[in-house]
Amino acid sequence: MNKKPNIIYILADDMGYGDISCLNEKSKIKTDNLDKLAGEGILFRDAHSSSAVCTPSRYSILTGRYNWRSRLKSSVLMGHSDHLIEDGRTTIASFLKPHGYNSAMIGKWHLGWDWTTTDGEPVLADCSNIDFNGSVSNGPDACGFDYYYGHIASLDIPPYVYVENGKITAAPDRVTESNTQFGWWRKGSTGSDFVHQDVLPNFTQRSVNYIEQQAKEDNPFFLYFPLPAPHTPILPSEQFIGKSGTNIYGDFCLQVDDVVGQIMDAVELSGIADNTIILFTADNGCSPAADVNGLEAMGHNPSYIYRGYKADIYEGGHRIPLIVRWPDTIAAGSSSDETVCLSDMLATCADIVGASLADREGEDSVSNLPLWKGKLLDKSLREATVHHSIDGSFSIRKGNWKLEMCAGSGGWSYPKPGAECEGLPDIQLYNLDSDVAEQNNVYDKFPKVVEDLKTLLTKYVVDGRSTPGEKQANVDGISWEQLWWILSNEQSSLE
Repeated sequence: MNKKPNIIYILADDMGYGDISCLNEKSKIKTDNLDKLAGEGILFRDAHSSSAVCTPSRYSILTGRYNWRSRLKSSVLMGHSDHLIEDGRTTIASFLKPHGYNSAMIGKWHLGWDWTTTDGEPVLADCSNIDFNGSVSNGPDACGFDYYYGHIASLDIPPYVYVENGKITAAPDRVTESNTQFGWWRKGSTGSDFVHQDVLPNFTQRSVNYIEQQAKEDNPFFLYFPLPAPHTPILPSEQFIGKSGTNIYGDFCLQVDDVVGQIMDAVELSGIADNTIILFTADNGCSPAADVNGLEAMGHNPSYIYRGYKADIYEGGHRIPLIVRWPDTIAAGSSSDETVCLSDMLATCADIVGASLADREGEDSVSNLPLWKGKLLDKSLREATVHHSIDGSFSIRKGNWKLEMCAGSGGWSYPKPGAECEGLPDIQLYNLDSDVAEQNNVYDKFPKVVEDLKTLLTKYVVDGRSTPGEKQANVDGISWEQLWWILSNEQSSLE
């Protein structure tokens, strides 16, 4: 194979592990296109995002670096937030550029960029001083993308405008009032060409057009296609309403599945299927905004057999679907139970093009290419994997052991941080081999496991990396509160 493969990275927004029918035999949502993609590629059953919420997960995907190494130590960015990815930081796009790749980002960015303001001051929280006739800087173009078209954050976070290569495509002509139903969004200025219901179809058509155009070029391409769905506002197109047999969230998942089908068709019709990698995944677990209680009453569990949902340190917060198809390399119908992380894509791309990462690149990224090629491994690819909840709580997973450095969910599920955690142990330890639902906290029975995992987690934090190489700095260090949770040793509770 002479030509480097094209790479299409499709990132769903808040789509649960159990929302993919090839991963959940009891799923009430039949994702035919994703099932087909899995049947023609490799399906991962133990794949994880680095964080249980979207901004930090996206940082890790593109940089190969744990999100808490950035300045963002908890929560997500908003519409007024400045760019998060550090100046000069290597991303998948910037890494692939010198290897001959054209690249594009089409979709939801949610990693911040820098607006021009009317008063020269920082953007106000209500975005009222944004100059919509001005330019946008430090967006995807500063991260190595040759072309981009998208919006700043989730479709429930204003301002609601499209930005293309640093220019706002249409200034706001109205203010969209807040909505508290399934189509929930915040009040905000809205561009004259921006209609919430049309955003996903618009991004999809533009991605199809990009694929068709790039298929005619000599250079390989990388398309990063982060969807705004099925995140709130939950707005399936009319032809999908009622089709899932569940609720409107299930219908939106079907539309996501259809988007994947359109991308697959574009690749096939362009004659580039054999040497094109199509990767589908999600940034975190399903959000409670999907009416998870109602879905479970219907017999559909978006988190499958796992505890928790988006924002949580539990498995349902960060165990996500991951499917990869590459006919030239990946055997059809493959599957893997290896623990992998979305931070691994940068190292995998380096492996694909036969290059190495520098010490300051992809500090938490491990190539998954051996798994794609079906190689039998003597040991796990990843020594351990670190996860993060919305409130900044850590967990570390090594083998079947998972240590969680918080008393509860660290997120939105019971027990939430605060009063609901009163009286609970400060840490949780679960053996996922015997307790995948994380119901039996055995921290007091295995003090050596607790201490070993704490030591390893501390090393990863202090070293600024979890892979071999020179020590690196974490942006703004790590807060005292975070490091205290890692280093604290409740001897009385362990004896």
